Amino acid sequence: MRVNVSRTALIVCAAAAIVATGGANAVVDTADVTGPASQPSGTGTPAVSTGDDSRGTAAATSTGNTGASPSAPATGGTGTSPGASATGDNGTSPSASATASRTVGALFSGGNHFCSASVVHSPAGDLLLTAAHCVSGDISGVTFKPGYHDGIAPYGTWQVTAAITADGWKSSSDQDLDFAFLKVAQPGSASLESLTGANQLGTNQGFSHTITLTGYPDGTEQPVVCTGTTTQSDAFQQRVACPGFPDGTSGGPWVVNQDPNTGTGTVIGTIGGYQTGGATPDVSYSAYFDDDIAQLYNSAIR
Repeated sequence: MRVNVSRTALIVCAAAAIVATGGANAVVDTADVTGPASQPSGTGTPAVSTGDDSRGTAAATSTGNTGASPSAPATGGTGTSPGASATGDNGTSPSASATASRTVGALFSGGNHFCSASVVHSPAGDLLLTAAHCVSGDISGVTFKPGYHDGIAPYGTWQVTAAITADGWKSSSDQDLDFAFLKVAQPGSASLESLTGANQLGTNQGFSHTITLTGYPDGTEQPVVCTGTTTQSDAFQQRVACPGFPDGTSGGPWVVNQDPNTGTGTVIGTIGGYQTGGATPDVSYSAYFDDDIAQLYNSAIR
């Protein structure tokens, strides 16, 4: 659905895994969050570990809502998933002037933002979640600005130092594996998470949830935020009807149980997957988060 790909070959998974220190991982499985526990796992080989749950198309050439190139406008399309109709989803109108959680921010390259990402809890406090199709190319010039709005980066600018994606995504752009973890760094001793807080990673949560969806459209200086109800669209794909999520919003988090005070919750999806997020700005997709993304997370924090 939304990436900004014309901004020079955006970011390919730099398999430069930076070692995180200490601590137990923060993956929330079915028993801890609402949703059925019997969802199947994706297939394929993970990028740095195992992790076959993905969604999206080729990173540097994706179009439509998933994050097409930075200069490409969102295209029409029905945004229906293979076998799912576009009706039956409930979503509230997004607000272009809404204040996003400080855990959500925009990815920048060449001075412009092209995708969205969010902070996920990790032992080192330096981990982001985004769509895999957002990181296809050289990541050396990619930065993250959490809480970004109106040209202001209230929590600073963080350099992306590594991208971790599944092998199944790297070999065939498997839409059921369209997710990626990014490592970030900034001079100084404070970690990103200590400044912004972080979402827990939720896996095997089932397909029906009320979520808060956030993303940064291309050409705007503020995020859009929407509340909607998710449904299953395919074996390993989920969808939500939330109007107004065009190019640039790819990688935006799907958060359940968001705390109104901290803005943190449990992230169960990220805009991407089918049609790299969807062919219309009004319906978004995500790969289902099962054991594959949990394994990829474990490899990212090692």
